[in-house]
Amino acid sequence: MNCLDELRSAQWIESDLVGSPFQGVPAPVFRKRFHLPKDVEGAELLWTCMGLGDIRLDGRPLHSGQFLPGWTDLRKRLRVMRVQLPALSEGEHCLEATLGDGWAVGHVAVKPRQHDSDRVRFLARLSWEGGSLQTDESWEWYPSAILANDLLMGEDLDARLLENPGPARPVRLSSVATPQLQLHEDPVVLRQECFPCQELGVQGTQRIYDLGQNISGRLRLRVRGDRGATLILRHAEVLHADGSLYLDNLRGARATDRYTLAGREEEEWEPSFTFHGFRYASVEIVGGDAEILDLQGIALYSDMPRRGEFSCSHPLLNQLFQNIVWGQNGNFLEVPTDCPQRDERLGWTGDAQVFAATAAFIRDVVPFFKKWLTDLRDSQTEDGAIPCFAPNTGAFTLHPYGGPAWSDAMVLIPWYLYESSGDLSFVEDNYEAMTRYMTYLQQETVLQHICCHPDRTDWAGFGDWLALDGSGNSFGNTPKDLIGTAFYARNAELLRRMAVLLNKKEEASLWAELHSEVRKAFQFRFLTPEGLPTGATQTACILALHFNLVSEGQRPGCVRELVRRIRKDGPKIGTGFVGTPYLLQVLEDHGELELAYALLEREEFPSWLFPVTQGATTIWERWDGWHPERGFQNKGMNSFNHYAYGAVGQWMVESVAGLAPEEPGYTRIRFKPRPGGSLSEASASLEAPAGRISIHWQRKDTQLQLNLELPEGCSGILDLPGREVEELQPGAHQLTRNLEGNDHR
Repeated sequence: MNCLDELRSAQWIESDLVGSPFQGVPAPVFRKRFHLPKDVEGAELLWTCMGLGDIRLDGRPLHSGQFLPGWTDLRKRLRVMRVQLPALSEGEHCLEATLGDGWAVGHVAVKPRQHDSDRVRFLARLSWEGGSLQTDESWEWYPSAILANDLLMGEDLDARLLENPGPARPVRLSSVATPQLQLHEDPVVLRQECFPCQELGVQGTQRIYDLGQNISGRLRLRVRGDRGATLILRHAEVLHADGSLYLDNLRGARATDRYTLAGREEEEWEPSFTFHGFRYASVEIVGGDAEILDLQGIALYSDMPRRGEFSCSHPLLNQLFQNIVWGQNGNFLEVPTDCPQRDERLGWTGDAQVFAATAAFIRDVVPFFKKWLTDLRDSQTEDGAIPCFAPNTGAFTLHPYGGPAWSDAMVLIPWYLYESSGDLSFVEDNYEAMTRYMTYLQQETVLQHICCHPDRTDWAGFGDWLALDGSGNSFGNTPKDLIGTAFYARNAELLRRMAVLLNKKEEASLWAELHSEVRKAFQFRFLTPEGLPTGATQTACILALHFNLVSEGQRPGCVRELVRRIRKDGPKIGTGFVGTPYLLQVLEDHGELELAYALLEREEFPSWLFPVTQGATTIWERWDGWHPERGFQNKGMNSFNHYAYGAVGQWMVESVAGLAPEEPGYTRIRFKPRPGGSLSEASASLEAPAGRISIHWQRKDTQLQLNLELPEGCSGILDLPGREVEELQPGAHQLTRNLEGNDHR
């Protein structure tokens, strides 16, 4: 019998604590005392819950993972934790499960509580040779010392209640429908880096602290003080000029934790069922005196081993890359969220697809994205539409179709992950969902091969989100049907390649034919004969060029228009989420490398380095989340940890340092450094499946000195500007190449 079939014989149990859409309740503890007549080895626990579970046997935690069993579309799929227990001795034992609200019961984005369940519920089965127990009416429950908990709002704990938890009560059996159960085999959220807090001073009744790094996580405190004194912990990403916490951008997220002291000599506490996006924190003490002995910030994110590193001779670019890394850390928590601080924290598809390639270099995200692509497939409607985030919470009451560059994540991310990992299952598992999505586009939004044609749909997505050419709106000025058709063509081309990989020759021919027709329609509708796109925004030019939608005769005119628009009042960036990821690569591909470097190294607003010069330690949602002359941007949408613009990391690695995959999975490498700007050296390394791959180059006058490393099982090529490509064999290579004369080895 399948182990999950055994779990289905257990019964869901619940407490009497319900709450309401805007009022939480204490976290219940479910308990089962049992007796073992002899020593037992090989016991196994299967458990899951609606909510989040902290499971303990005889007081010892059974998991290092946080927020288990995690976040899925809880109406469709629920993951089950499987725990192999250590040897159990003869005698009395106690299995306890403290359940927090989490995504199932607590607030999600802007929605009230109780989105998927009105209360927390628990399901478990403990089995050993010759015996078992499972959740049923014989269990009992009692309220914990956690008086309230919510992922967005925070957590309150009264340590006095730990001394006397109160009488146990019989559980209720629940008749709730069970979604599809699936063993949890995905990366779990872990407690990661620890940051000591530096006290900055006092603001009124609050002490202000600085972690030095913007994180997703929570505070751990060590304190002593009066019984009944309460510490109020507030969290923020940035400070006002007067040194107080800037909280306006949290919107409806309270992001406040409270700890009431029991009055012991020394007490320690870290919340269990919440996290916050913050660098700064304040501590206010009410109801008595207390002394903070230690305060630390604990970063939380999914378990993803580090793969890639980058560095160069420009300190601000090094900090930019670290900001990209921490933008990923802070937002890759169960799903690729847009931001960790405000009442949103959703798995936005557009953000994920622009950043996926960079993410795959920095960390091993293969298991993480396999899980999330399952969420994405679960979110697909019966007619094939892909929403703008997954799991699909229905927040913001948006259209079932997320729009161009957002819903297209269904096609783009599997391809990017296949290129990075060489794992064909990304294509195999998602191909059917991709084809259904393309059918949806054709039936609902396409007219004469134009996707998001205004005569077919009144919802064409988010445009070039937060572009600076937007004339006061967030959508930018690039026509939405241009964006839609460009990505429609891109999808067709990638599906052709994927059909070839899957040996679907007939389908590959159909995708190729579709791509050809869409390309012609794009040129007819959006390009003048000399290659000027409709609207001629930077993003319009970029998409036309990068997706190869211009004819050879139109290409020079399109490039000239792009360069003209960048150099006007600049050079500076005018692109948003859609155009920015491809901007520097398009310039490099069309002979404008120095212009690309000018944009990369620019420190004035708008630029990648402007936030760095303002002390940023993560990527900002807006190019000007804060400006010394104008202050803070629109508080309704002003995240200081939003990784989308961090997609520039891919160009930094592949063109600045020069480490790029020539074949999927980095089995063949293209070393293609493109030195430029003020840089005198750069390096990148990657822990690939075959071993460590690295490049370091140093520029001295007209010579380029290179140190390359290729593991066994990999081949490579050296591709330098203006030179013939050279083949490289595995091993270490120390090379000198004079780009204007003789070579030295």
